Amino acid sequence: MAKVNHPRRVTIREVAAQAGVSVQTVSRVVNSHPDVADETRARVQEVITRLRYRPNGIARSLAAQSSQMLGVVASGFQLFGPAQLLTGIEQQATELGWHLMLQIVDPAKSNDYDRVAANLISQNVAGVIWAYPELTGERERAFHQQIQPHAPIVFLSMGPQPGSAVLNVDNRHGARLATEHLVARGYRHIGIITGPMSLWSAQQRKLGWQDALASARLPHHSRQVVEGDWSAAGGDAGLMRLIAQFPQLDAVFASNDQMALGVLKAADQLGRRVPDDLGVVGFDDIPESAFFKPALTTVHHELMELGRLAVRELHRVIEAQREGKPAMAASVVLQPRLVVRESA
Repeated sequence: MAKVNHPRRVTIREVAAQAGVSVQTVSRVVNSHPDVADETRARVQEVITRLRYRPNGIARSLAAQSSQMLGVVASGFQLFGPAQLLTGIEQQATELGWHLMLQIVDPAKSNDYDRVAANLISQNVAGVIWAYPELTGERERAFHQQIQPHAPIVFLSMGPQPGSAVLNVDNRHGARLATEHLVARGYRHIGIITGPMSLWSAQQRKLGWQDALASARLPHHSRQVVEGDWSAAGGDAGLMRLIAQFPQLDAVFASNDQMALGVLKAADQLGRRVPDDLGVVGFDDIPESAFFKPALTTVHHELMELGRLAVRELHRVIEAQREGKPAMAASVVLQPRLVVRESA
């Protein structure tokens, strides 16, 4: 059998020698460390490209007692929010040289969190992003106890966690912007179709709706509230229920754009013209919302940037810890903005 000659792997020492820098400087360039002069970084990058140098991930992991891998715990990819978060996470991880270990959770299984934690620990991940769903009670404490001794954690789109970093969108403020817009447009009997009320984001959006109505001294009773499930079908059924229990309804804040689509369909079936007979505002500003009929007024927020920010925070903390410096991920809240179109 003929012998196969595999190309020799270029070493980091060869790159350092040709670039005229130390091995540590090459390592800093490879790991996107900020403490490298632009001219030096460019010179090292040129040598890396010319020699086709590829870092030895296994060796780096052994040397650092940690992998070049981030764990991502997620679920609900059929929904806009989780899908956007994961896209942002993947983009930023690739740019910073991280690999992702995705763990999909089944919230219906009470012990699924134990399985996820065991998998992440066994793979020696350097950090963990908890993207969805939310943790509550005993399961939250158990996950913390298992993971935190091994790797830093960043939580996304959930309520504050004592001692942990949570990155979020200001859902309450966004919902208030949506409802205040309806009030400013002259609507006075404003209902809400919430998301699943077990979720912190849905709770916050309901509170924002209440804040705006209370400030305007308008009613906000239970008959003005219907719980939805984030789906277009849920929005369709939600409007029917709202009208049945609150006949004077003249506007709806749908807590996401998919439910708002269902509201528009139901309004058309009922012969209610939007925005003349019924004002409608959504939340998320999904790409399709500008093409609804009528085009949807909605709340825009940067979920993809939230995912990217989570990776950057973990990267900062991990790099500092590898250099023996104390560091903790920071909690961050991004501010949404209202996008006014035709539906209100």
